[in-house]
Amino acid sequence: MRARWHLRANALVAAWLVAAAVAAAAHRVLPASEWLMVHLLMLGGVSAAILVWSAHFAEALRRRSLPTGRRGQVARLAAHTVGAVAVIAGMVAPSPRAVVAGGAVVGIAVAWHAVEIALAARGALSNRLGWSTWAYVAAGASLVGGVVCGVLLARGPATDAIAARLYLAHVTLMILGWVGLTVMATLITLWPTVLAVRIPEGGVRFGRAGLVLMGSGVVLSGAALVVGARVAYAAAVLVVTAGIALSAVPMLRAASPRVSGSRVPGTVAAWHLAASVTWMASATLTWAAFVATAGDWEESRQRMGGVVAALVAGGAAQVLLGALTHLLPMVLGGGPHAVRAARDAVERRALARFVLLNGGVALWVLPTPSLVRVAGSMFALAAAVWTLAAIGRAVRVSFRTRREAPADGNPRIVPVQMAAQLPTVRGRGAALVAACALLLGTAAAVAADPASAGVGESAAAEVTATGRTVEVRVEARDMRFTPSIIEIEAGDRLVIEVVNTDTTSHDLVLDSGQASGRIAPGESAVLDVGVVGRSLDGWCSIAGHRQMGMTLAVVVTGGDDAPVAEATAAPTPSGVHGEGEHATIDLQAPMSGSPFDATLEPAPDATVHRVTLEVENVMTEVAPGVTQELWTFGGGVPAPTLRGKVGDVFEVTLVNNGDMGHSIDFHASWIAPDDVMRTIEPGESLTYRFVAERAGAWMYHCSTMPMSLHIANGMAGAVIIDPPTWSPWTASMCSCSPSTTWAIRAASPTRTRSRRRRPTWWSSTATRRNTRTTRSRQRWASACACGSWMWGPTGRVPFTWSVRSSTPCTSRARTSWVAPGIPAPPVARRRSRSSRARADLSS
Repeated sequence: MRARWHLRANALVAAWLVAAAVAAAAHRVLPASEWLMVHLLMLGGVSAAILVWSAHFAEALRRRSLPTGRRGQVARLAAHTVGAVAVIAGMVAPSPRAVVAGGAVVGIAVAWHAVEIALAARGALSNRLGWSTWAYVAAGASLVGGVVCGVLLARGPATDAIAARLYLAHVTLMILGWVGLTVMATLITLWPTVLAVRIPEGGVRFGRAGLVLMGSGVVLSGAALVVGARVAYAAAVLVVTAGIALSAVPMLRAASPRVSGSRVPGTVAAWHLAASVTWMASATLTWAAFVATAGDWEESRQRMGGVVAALVAGGAAQVLLGALTHLLPMVLGGGPHAVRAARDAVERRALARFVLLNGGVALWVLPTPSLVRVAGSMFALAAAVWTLAAIGRAVRVSFRTRREAPADGNPRIVPVQMAAQLPTVRGRGAALVAACALLLGTAAAVAADPASAGVGESAAAEVTATGRTVEVRVEARDMRFTPSIIEIEAGDRLVIEVVNTDTTSHDLVLDSGQASGRIAPGESAVLDVGVVGRSLDGWCSIAGHRQMGMTLAVVVTGGDDAPVAEATAAPTPSGVHGEGEHATIDLQAPMSGSPFDATLEPAPDATVHRVTLEVENVMTEVAPGVTQELWTFGGGVPAPTLRGKVGDVFEVTLVNNGDMGHSIDFHASWIAPDDVMRTIEPGESLTYRFVAERAGAWMYHCSTMPMSLHIANGMAGAVIIDPPTWSPWTASMCSCSPSTTWAIRAASPTRTRSRRRRPTWWSSTATRRNTRTTRSRQRWASACACGSWMWGPTGRVPFTWSVRSSTPCTSRARTSWVAPGIPAPPVARRRSRSSRARADLSS
């Protein structure tokens, strides 16, 4: 019964952890991703685990069940889950009412939990460690206060100073109070159990004193925040650090060879627990130092990013994973053989996971270059997911071992030597591989952006100093450096004052290896470049900011650098920065011309549609500031959208006014393209007639070889054939999303790049409208895909289709149809007389 309860309860914990891992992996596309990752882990997974395991330890230490028993625990877990989901959904939506309601439910559930533990303490038999359960009560009170601060913070305080103090109060109560007190109180009992030793002499005294110090520090920090005493708040956080250190004294004594009989802890659970306490102590010490040296409350809040990350990932997440690796095999039971089998399963390559997790967290939270931080976070995430998978495997092994028990019911016979053998850490070879992976990942990240790591060619370039100093003020805002170009005489000394007027952190890194360091919003930094003898490139090294346009150029005049650059520079398309594969686009620069009108007109009443498409070469702005000669049907990209009904006849006349051979291939037709859609030379024309027999949205394009190149340079459009019976809809829209390819040293795209399906630029012609719409989307450059919705009297009806070209000479098209009341088109197949135009179509 106990095993079943813990399996189900911890399945809920695992679900929260998986959700947090998914959010971390997809944080680029999620709203409020940083907040979401932290709260899925802390408010969801860690809090649920605390509700489960603090009740377990309270019942074990008090030797009596909680007043409401298992039903009460189920009710509290359910209430906590509903409340946490409401808080998270309310913040993402956003919905302040959902945040308030969810926070209230979570607070009530945890307050009920704390009252239950307090009632269980009354009348219980006194024992050596029963007093530690009062720390669970204090932790529950801390969470209630933290929830109140979080709700007030979500509603938007009046000033930045009040918001900063509420944030610090929320983090203090939730991490140091709710999580910290629970963890350190549990480790007093759990740590000797993990090491299989007795509590060392003086362990109870040190543990009690440490918990009292931690609780006092949390209370004092709350009082200091209320009165606005920042130095007193830093001192209170330092008191919490002293409490953690004092509680860790019996842990060190228990792990000593004199007590444990081993030089190192024998299980990975012990390693995780020890590392989590180390992270908590070092992070809170850094916390106190940051607050004490900050200029005001807002600066204190801005400095908390790395500290919170260390406490969440290195402390809370790691202690949860370490506790689960030890406790789950025990509570699942099944006999000594099943417990040992589950332990062996979870210990497999465990040291490698430990190295990846802690090494990744260190790279993430320490002041390393941005790409190194990204690499570290990915290593830590991979290790956490790997550990969850190992725990799941241990659960399966435990149940499988129980099913394989002897049928006669006799116990398994285990040799005395095996039974007495102490567990040892396994996977040292895999741990060495993990350490090498960390080193290689760090080296690759530094190699990808060496300047951010301080590696680069000197800015002086052996120029003679002039003795002049040039000071320039550069603002970082809206993903731009303003000014983005600095001109300076060769030999002058350059001093850049970088002022961050944006709402997010930035930095400035030069290719000489000099960097400003992270600059918080509203802050500034002075970057002394020194004597400049060559042109320099600069950028923001935070992941993604450089690609969004945060670049800076220092242009040297009057020296040898500029003439050489002008003599060797090759012509590039206007607006392209960089060379070859490293060309970038100014994503926020305006484009000339008016936006594409995506409105799709209804199908004409006529049953015969006569269309003339003239091939023209047109110089077009394909990206902000980038022009290219496109090959077009009708003078524009995308080509004109044709529309009709099933049974209509299309007579299309193709007139080639270009400078090379072109053709046209309609996917809506069912005719072999060899003759009627053949290539025509410049100055020629060709009339092509077909009957629209199948409803859907179809692509048409130039099929002259190399076909992928002609499509990539703009020669594609859409044909929309309405179903034979269809209710009228409100409005419709056709959106074509082409990928444009250009060569840096040529005025037209290259065949190699288009065949590799590596477009330089991808854009969409869609326009946002408030009407119910029909949308079709095509993706070009050797891979085409369409999707559409139609809005009728019964609501929005989706039907999707796709056309994929695997090589320039073969293609495969699949059409799927979903529409109430309209039968799907029959399965059809066409085969051309030429191997160049082989295609299969199926519905």
